[in-house]
Amino acid sequence: MAKAQATTEGGNRLKVFYNTTVRPNLQETLGLKNIMQVPKVSKVVINVGVKEAVGDSKELQFVTKVVEAIAGQLPIKTAARKSIAGFKIREGMQIGVCVTLRGARMYAFLDKLINLSLPKVRDFQGVPQKLDRQGNYNLGIKEWNIFPEAEAAGASEKIRGLNVTICTTTQSDEQAYALLKELGMPFVKQTSKVR
Repeated sequence: MAKAQATTEGGNRLKVFYNTTVRPNLQETLGLKNIMQVPKVSKVVINVGVKEAVGDSKELQFVTKVVEAIAGQLPIKTAARKSIAGFKIREGMQIGVCVTLRGARMYAFLDKLINLSLPKVRDFQGVPQKLDRQGNYNLGIKEWNIFPEAEAAGASEKIRGLNVTICTTTQSDEQAYALLKELGMPFVKQTSKVR
């Protein structure tokens, strides 16, 4: 109960910031007539592939435990869509975990990612600016121990990467980029190319 309450309180800070500051700023910047047209984050998906799960099912349990600690929500196990003989993967075999965050947990995770975890990355220069042409942002994290909960769950023994997909309510990359920048996403600074 205390864990869920802490997650909700942490998430409220970013949600309040979005409603009071980001939303009016974006409406003005993007020239939108109606406040309901302003883009917002709809969900965050965290995904981890576990190739070792082919030979050792305990590895998948360990990854599930760590991802649950990071996200604050129990992930689902993902299965292979097709068989690949070279990798000894059969169709339907569980080879990863995935968790979808919405509402307060989503805002809590984004707050933690932007303000606490990304600044912990060694030699951090910013995150890439490239979006997926549909208003969504994919971020690959090489080491999951940038999250404090991962270290507490014993993740420092085996370092893994994870993928974070931030889905927005807009189809425009420009609007999604403006939204994430306003929320504080530390994008890498553009440098003018000298020819």
